[in-house]
Amino acid sequence: MAVNRVPVLKRCRALGLEPAVLGYDKKSNRQNQHIGKKVSEYGTQLREKQKAKFIYGVLEKPFRNYYEKADRMKGMTGENLMVMLESRLDNVVFRLGLARTRREARQVVGHKHVMVNGKKINIPSYLVKAGDVIELTEKAKSLTRYKEIAEVTGGRLVPEWLDGDLGNFKGTVKNLPTREMIDVPVDEMLIVELYSK
Repeated sequence: MAVNRVPVLKRCRALGLEPAVLGYDKKSNRQNQHIGKKVSEYGTQLREKQKAKFIYGVLEKPFRNYYEKADRMKGMTGENLMVMLESRLDNVVFRLGLARTRREARQVVGHKHVMVNGKKINIPSYLVKAGDVIELTEKAKSLTRYKEIAEVTGGRLVPEWLDGDLGNFKGTVKNLPTREMIDVPVDEMLIVELYSK
């Protein structure tokens, strides 16, 4: 299995992202060191794709598969792509506050600590649907690790398309998000332009 081992803060700087987007507390102290370099149209589009891949922790091949699936769906390809990325199980676990970062959420799911509608799911890329109930297993609920995580993420705002119950380590997908509900600093239209060349 391919694993992304790029140092997070270094990659954030390269893509001009705030580490807070990924759930990290650290502030990026070297902002905009790319000022002065003129980036081509292709470079700008590529950077947006890299940003989306990095934020959601998706490698190139699965990302391309998401794009192709989004392209076949009704509606705007870019919006479909963002909604699919946002409704990945690892991202939902992160959004509900059951993990500090998306990387940690991926690990939580991989370790079979998450149930969807009462069934253990260990696939981070599993796409949730409206009405799905996501919760930690009984064994995981008793671990001190998750109590510590809940203390850290307790003040985090749960998106409006999710209904979170951090006290019981569970949440419900009220409905799939619309693009307006997704607060990720990515211009998906540039990704569509890049792939449609």
